[in-house]
Amino acid sequence: MDTNKLMPLLSDMAILVTVVEQGNFSKAAKKLGVTPSAVSRQISRLEDALGIKLLQRTTRQLALTESGKITFDYCKQMVESAEKAVNASRSVTSTVSGLLRVAAPKSLANQVLRPLFVEFLKCYPDIQLHLKVTDRILDPIHDGVDFLIHINDYPIEALVNVNIGRVEQVLCASPDFLAKHALPTHPDDLKALPCICLGENMTDNRWRFSNENHKTTVEVTGSYLLNHSEMRRDAIEQGFGIGSLPDYTAQQGLEAGRLIPLLKDWQLQCSYHGDICLQYVQSKYMPNKNRMFIDFMKQKLRVIKSDS
Repeated sequence: MDTNKLMPLLSDMAILVTVVEQGNFSKAAKKLGVTPSAVSRQISRLEDALGIKLLQRTTRQLALTESGKITFDYCKQMVESAEKAVNASRSVTSTVSGLLRVAAPKSLANQVLRPLFVEFLKCYPDIQLHLKVTDRILDPIHDGVDFLIHINDYPIEALVNVNIGRVEQVLCASPDFLAKHALPTHPDDLKALPCICLGENMTDNRWRFSNENHKTTVEVTGSYLLNHSEMRRDAIEQGFGIGSLPDYTAQQGLEAGRLIPLLKDWQLQCSYHGDICLQYVQSKYMPNKNRMFIDFMKQKLRVIKSDS
């Protein structure tokens, strides 16, 4: 079929997709703003042009014929390609607007990302930002988010990943605590000292350490278990025990002398440390608002290290 004969059928093919997705002529007509008889005529015209029966019509429902299923798949691809073409044209416009849905973990969102989100909205007032704060790693497609931010050394392979920072865990105690207890010089020394664990699972009291040459695991004990980083920082500052904190949570206490870093030659391997991953679904054409968000976060995010 040459182009001149094909062009009039494109709208009929789009109508077929709408009819199948809506389930009947009436709903399709309502969505398209036309009459059911007009929809029926376009489907009939398409069937006549193709020389095949596309739909089995009954009083209550429609069903695709075998040939109709094959035709529908191609028509669906055509409509999706048209949508991508429209999105591609919009993505290169100067206007940065629309809805952005972002998921981020609680502690990082509250202590690090919150001021950046506010600044982003001030820079781009036509953006609507929907933030989902959760420690659960969401599925961008199933959970309906454009960007997933999480702390992990192992980003999700099926998604595009942009590394926008890193979080380390800092093992620390208060000066008052260290005045009453011996200063630990090796992870094994922690066995005899009260420690503050997360308490999220049965193995949280097994702390894994590594340095350039060795790896070791120690089982610690303590009377206070906290999985809230700011509350854990307060407990450490008040002398309840030794605990680990994300570097951004520990920073102010370290600078003020309320916290003392411990075992600086060892790295504590635990939850909530690793690269800050900004991940999203691969798309050939990215909306301008999405690209602006990625560039902004790469430029602005600064995770303050405990030794800075």
